[in-house]
Amino acid sequence: MQNLVKNERLQMIIIAIATATGAQFKINPFSNDYFRIGLGVSIFLFFLLLMPHLPYVKTGILTGIVSMIVQSGDWITHVHSYTILESLQNNVAAGCYYVVFALGMSKLRRKLNELHPLMLGGYIALIDFVSNETELLLRGVFLGTNTFYFKEWLLIMVIAVVRSYFAIGLYNSIAISQMRLLHAEQEKRMEQMLNINSGLYGEAFYLKKAMDTIEGITADSYDLYRKLNEDNLKGYSQRTLGIAQQIHEVKKDSQRILAGLLKLFDSEVVVHMSLSEIMHFVVKGNQEYSEMLKKKVIIEKELAFNLNTTHYVPLLTIINNLVANAVEAIEKNGTIHIRVFEKEDDVYFIVIDSGKGIPDHKKELIFEPGYTTKYNEEGIAATGIGLSHVRDIVLSFGGSIAVASSEKACGTQFVVRLPLTSLIKEGRVDGTFNYDR
Repeated sequence: MQNLVKNERLQMIIIAIATATGAQFKINPFSNDYFRIGLGVSIFLFFLLLMPHLPYVKTGILTGIVSMIVQSGDWITHVHSYTILESLQNNVAAGCYYVVFALGMSKLRRKLNELHPLMLGGYIALIDFVSNETELLLRGVFLGTNTFYFKEWLLIMVIAVVRSYFAIGLYNSIAISQMRLLHAEQEKRMEQMLNINSGLYGEAFYLKKAMDTIEGITADSYDLYRKLNEDNLKGYSQRTLGIAQQIHEVKKDSQRILAGLLKLFDSEVVVHMSLSEIMHFVVKGNQEYSEMLKKKVIIEKELAFNLNTTHYVPLLTIINNLVANAVEAIEKNGTIHIRVFEKEDDVYFIVIDSGKGIPDHKKELIFEPGYTTKYNEEGIAATGIGLSHVRDIVLSFGGSIAVASSEKACGTQFVVRLPLTSLIKEGRVDGTFNYDR
């Protein structure tokens, strides 16, 4: 708490010194030297907008005192006939300007982020005008000058408007830059989150499919146990029963893991994402992936149809895997074209690459479980979810996926068809995956 108070005091001192220094760069709009306009007010206003956490009135009082002292020193330097007391008296009005201005700004502090910039500029211009008139009135009291000239009022209002909107414009330009940086950071985090969710969704889908296989093996094991028991093969039947029980334990562990994964997707808040946003993240993520692989790949998208859907995670999993496969299929340079369109109540996602292509005799094999053409230098197969799981996710939506040769001399074309109703249907991931085995 003490550090916070010290920081506020330091900030107030910096504002006061910066304002007093800026006030030395001034113009004289009238014929006399009693009323001068400097950059100090614009600096003071800019800092108040930039630091709304500070106590405005205290900041205004401190700034007024420092400004009065600095301007009095200026008078002493150039006009030796004045005493210190006379110099301070001549600049009390200028110091009071900042107090009145800060008092007016304190009334707006809680609404700075709520008011439209044009409306805020109007309010600040009015505060500036009142503060200037207060300064002129005090100068009239101390120095006996006339403060009620219409031309002076008009000029003061024009200066107040220009000065207010200048400071607000500068402040808003900085705020917009900060918002852009924040937006870029949030988009990067969202991209990372979506990539993680996409990978987890694929793993959850794979785990659920594996659990169904385990359940079938468990049932077969128990059936074998009963038959061996009927044939009086007690030794073999007990071993078979032990294997069945172990498999059942594996299934229970898998269920707990799956439940934990599904909690990451299960939410009471239904979130929508448009197909254009999904394609944006697919293109951006795979563009970075191609750069990481030191390949020059141009990824183009053609979005002839768009909609908002709650099933953005499985869609991202499907399209992202197809495009990532296309990036890997391209040796050094190439292009990937993604088309999205609607036809006869179906939505089509077509991914076309200029890679090395897939031989005709392997086009059916690529969707088989465990099939891969990707091995590292040690000969170990890739651990991605694979096209078989991509196909199963597509089938779980009642759709279809097919592969064909590209219309060009080389390359591959994947065509994913999903019923429109399956995409617009509200829903959450609940662990129910339907697919053809």
